Amino acid sequence: MVSHEGSRTIAGRSVNGVVALAFGAVFVVVGLAGFLVSGGHPAVGPSGAALLGLFQVNVLHNVVHLVIGAVLIAAALRGDRPARTANRAVGVLYLVLFVAGLFLVGTGLNLVALNASDNILHLVLGIALAGVGFGVDRH
Repeated sequence: MVSHEGSRTIAGRSVNGVVALAFGAVFVVVGLAGFLVSGGHPAVGPSGAALLGLFQVNVLHNVVHLVIGAVLIAAALRGDRPARTANRAVGVLYLVLFVAGLFLVGTGLNLVALNASDNILHLVLGIALAGVGFGVDRH
């Protein structure tokens, strides 16, 4: 469906709104699921538990997922422009985190227990969110 301004909408929301809401919900679920496996591991630091057998998480990592999820959901509920801004910001943040993760894995500075799988996921998330934020719903 096309709105009056010529931007695409899905169920009355812009593409950025739908993406922010969907990704936000997934981040919240992942953050909560992380708490199911991260018990018995340090809350902060380079070691953590394997979520889905691939992604290393600790308590701080789980909290970060919850905060990012809440930010994306809140932005989506506020409207198209906040959703687009949040997708851009979180996308760029994840691209920066991908680059930082290349240097942090295996060091004591790795406070959120990043591993190679996390880094690959961060690259994909960064490209997806920044791509939608910068490439869709432009007026």
